[in-house]
Amino acid sequence: MEWRGRRGSGNIEDRRGVRGVRGASVGGVGGIGVIAVVVIGYFLGFDLTPLLNDSQTQTQQTGAPAQITDADKQAGQFVSVVLADTEEIWAGVFKQQIGETYTPAKLVLFKGVTQSPCGDASGATGPFYCPGDKKVYLDTDFFTTMSRQLGAEGDFAMAYVVAHEIGHHVQDEMGILSQANDVRGRSSEADANEISVRIELQADCLAGIWAREAQNTFGSIEKGDFEEAVNAAKQIGDDTLQRSAGRVPMPESFTHGTSAQRSTWFVKGLNSGQLSACDTFSASNL
Repeated sequence: MEWRGRRGSGNIEDRRGVRGVRGASVGGVGGIGVIAVVVIGYFLGFDLTPLLNDSQTQTQQTGAPAQITDADKQAGQFVSVVLADTEEIWAGVFKQQIGETYTPAKLVLFKGVTQSPCGDASGATGPFYCPGDKKVYLDTDFFTTMSRQLGAEGDFAMAYVVAHEIGHHVQDEMGILSQANDVRGRSSEADANEISVRIELQADCLAGIWAREAQNTFGSIEKGDFEEAVNAAKQIGDDTLQRSAGRVPMPESFTHGTSAQRSTWFVKGLNSGQLSACDTFSASNL
């Protein structure tokens, strides 16, 4: 992906040079529950907000300020450019396809741990979108985890992660995320997991729309970029992650979709460029 020297976003909140902030939960998911969520998040995907939305936290500063390396700076610049691209693309898609105005999300960069209205953000939880403040939380060290531990290499694999989380913000802007999470809260565990899968697959499809428009609008896509994103989607499928963790895949526990489903829905968005193609909630076969 051609990104160096291009415009970055003004919606970056960089917390990497401040002390880590750790929250102690006093409501909702707390104590052992938070630990369980962290473990599940590490192995099963990114967006932990359905489990953390109802938690309230008290915060305290901990540890010394994080040191920002040259690699950190470059990763921050890369994320800023990708975020700027999503802002321009979704503004155009909203106007053209649904006649609405798109309000961009903010993206929080942090190292180690920081606090959000959805609970603590950490390198273990992975990136996630918090509808409580309409921000994406991202420790760029996760990109190293993707490459070295998950087999998802390449700059466009990293761009896919950002685009997926912004996809949750797009869902939030369209009123989809709040409705889906409301139904999840009133559903059985099995039904709640199925709804979660549909939420995540739609975000993958929306990331595909972004990838298509990035090529059409900016011409920034290089040979092999789309393949990097498809591979990343496959590597973070629930079945693949459970196998990698030494477990037998348990479909009833899936919350993000299989590798085949995640890559398929990304490609649907990539090929169509249409929001209507990303209606996972009406799909009889995911």
